[in-house]
Amino acid sequence: MRLTIITLLLSLVFMACHTTKPIAKGNNETAKISAGTIDSTEYELIIMDAPYDSFLATQPSKEFYSNKYYRNWNIQYVTEWNIRHSNPLRYGDFYQTQIDYSPHIDYGIDLNYQLYNYFLFIEKEYGILLIRRGKMWIRRGKTPW
Repeated sequence: MRLTIITLLLSLVFMACHTTKPIAKGNNETAKISAGTIDSTEYELIIMDAPYDSFLATQPSKEFYSNKYYRNWNIQYVTEWNIRHSNPLRYGDFYQTQIDYSPHIDYGIDLNYQLYNYFLFIEKEYGILLIRRGKMWIRRGKTPW
């Protein structure tokens, strides 16, 4: 029996998410992404946000970074997403479904690349900063030490 629980959970996550930002009419297409088969287990990521396809087309190819790079960022993003899911009074109802992403499973570069870029898409499209990246800014005259 193929493991479909992950597929179902990831599908539900992205189908259950809604935003307060209006989506233009005609953009209700489904972006369906097949990640292929890994160790005879099939994983599939279905993204219900139509503008994601256009965003993904503007990103570097999946070979730009390694699978490990995408996986490490996805673990951080999923952790932050699930924290926000657990605290709807603080973060709102955007994060309606918990993401079941195990750091002990290798989902392959296709799924990891697409999930990583979905988190970047959320940050860009909806202005939601999930993880602070880059260098720490130091105000003039103030140092952290």
